Amino acid sequence: MPLKTLMLVLVTALGVGLAAPAARAEIEVNVNRGDVQPLPVAIPAFGGGQVGGDIAGVISGNLQRSGLFRPLDPASFIERDLTAAVQPRFADWKQINAQALVNGQVTVEGGRLRVDFRLWDVFAEQQLLGLQFTSSPENWRRVAHKISDAVYERLTGEKGYFDTRVVFVAESGGRGARTKRLAIMDQDGANPSYLTDGSYIVMTPRFSSNSQEITYMALRPEGSSIYLFNLETGRRESLGDFRGMVFAPRFSADGGKVAFSVERGGNSDIFVMDLRSRQTARLTADPGIDTSASFSPDGSRIVFNSDRSGSPQLYVMGADGSNPRRITFGGGRYTTPVWSPTGEFIAFTKQSGGQFHIGVMRADGSDERLLTSGYLDEGPTWAPNGRVLMFSRETRGGAPRLWSVDVTGRILQPVPYPTSGSDPAWSPLLN
Repeated sequence: MPLKTLMLVLVTALGVGLAAPAARAEIEVNVNRGDVQPLPVAIPAFGGGQVGGDIAGVISGNLQRSGLFRPLDPASFIERDLTAAVQPRFADWKQINAQALVNGQVTVEGGRLRVDFRLWDVFAEQQLLGLQFTSSPENWRRVAHKISDAVYERLTGEKGYFDTRVVFVAESGGRGARTKRLAIMDQDGANPSYLTDGSYIVMTPRFSSNSQEITYMALRPEGSSIYLFNLETGRRESLGDFRGMVFAPRFSADGGKVAFSVERGGNSDIFVMDLRSRQTARLTADPGIDTSASFSPDGSRIVFNSDRSGSPQLYVMGADGSNPRRITFGGGRYTTPVWSPTGEFIAFTKQSGGQFHIGVMRADGSDERLLTSGYLDEGPTWAPNGRVLMFSRETRGGAPRLWSVDVTGRILQPVPYPTSGSDPAWSPLLN
């Protein structure tokens, strides 16, 4: 769907723009507490027919999956038929212990969808937020994600992550004849579509910083290639021919470069290509396996994994390959590092004690924390606000599925994509 079809405007005519700092919510959610109790929130169906109920349902699902909110059962609601133009009867919502209330109205005029919504602090009896979105009717899910982001940010103080997409490898078939297609979906598992036909194996898809381009590895019997795929135009192009197997591509933070590995004679090194000039530079020259390069958000450093010390460990070097240094010393095997969008943390896969884990550490290797443990958990990717990780989980004898976990490790749950998937990569927030 064209991103420019969605427009956000403040509802200034009704005097309900962003609340002033003096009216800051009494019901803020502290996202940094590992023992946070989900905030009870009421989200009745928006007025305006079926689409109003659908929008409220998407908002409810988004907030519930964040683990920070507990949408109340609509059967408990006392006040009915709310409209965005009238103040709620707060006593009715206090009676069911709703701390926050989200309500809205949907109208369609001249082929355009308009959604007005309000966020209320029930016990303070004040409005915290009032916005209006206009879009084409088929974009109603994006409107619901935008509203979810606005509510999340107003109550937590952090950016939301709901108006995003995930590119991944959709898998089907038995172990001996596995089909792996490049796929993309909304972060909540909706609207999946498939970008390759399954005639070759796809691995490690990754988003660029503009959300419109993907790089991935294609594996065929004759060898491997790295491609760029433009989501708007559908155009696909190869990065070129390389001597040896190429794999594990990832964009730089500004989208202007792609780092990848090349394997020749049992030795793998990391290279980087400038996408404007198509010039390639070699960054590592160690007699070992160097791979899974991930740029820091400011573009100055790269984290990667290497077995140069005898087992796979994480290293950080300058973006030009200078001064590589090992940052993992906690025992076990470390792979698939990825820098957080804030630059503060690095996520990774760790194998130890007969289990696989998704973990995070600070960029210098300190404060390592393991968030998951399973038969095969691997390949983390960050939500754009740095609060949630998605990864693939495989049980013994089962197929890989997509899961998510927050940085506290408390909120661990399957992603609502109904079939097998692996190698997820989260987009930045959409425009």
